[in-house]
Amino acid sequence: MSAIPSKELHFLLDADGALIAFQEKEQSWAGALVFSSEDLARRFIALSHLDVVEIASLATDDRASIAALIAAMKRRPIRYALLDLDYQTGRCTQLDFEGDGFGAATERQFVAAHRHG
Repeated sequence: MSAIPSKELHFLLDADGALIAFQEKEQSWAGALVFSSEDLARRFIALSHLDVVEIASLATDDRASIAALIAAMKRRPIRYALLDLDYQTGRCTQLDFEGDGFGAATERQFVAAHRHG
């Protein structure tokens, strides 16, 4: 597993209990929104106004649960996790799936959210 900077990962879930993912325009694959702290997850929710019902946490050393989660994500068009996506700047770390765990980590920069003011 790649070096994840925390002991827990926090996933955003919608009203149906499904993971919330981000898909770029005209891309086949999406990335699950994952945060290294509950505070970062709550900040993203507040800024994005996403309809998030729950934040689910998973220990990074719980390999069996991570393997099951990645298998479930692969049944959807989710092929990586976007760690600590900053809604205002668009910066995050992409964690690719490697087998049943997390693999390579790549810094990503998406187009930042438009600020109104």
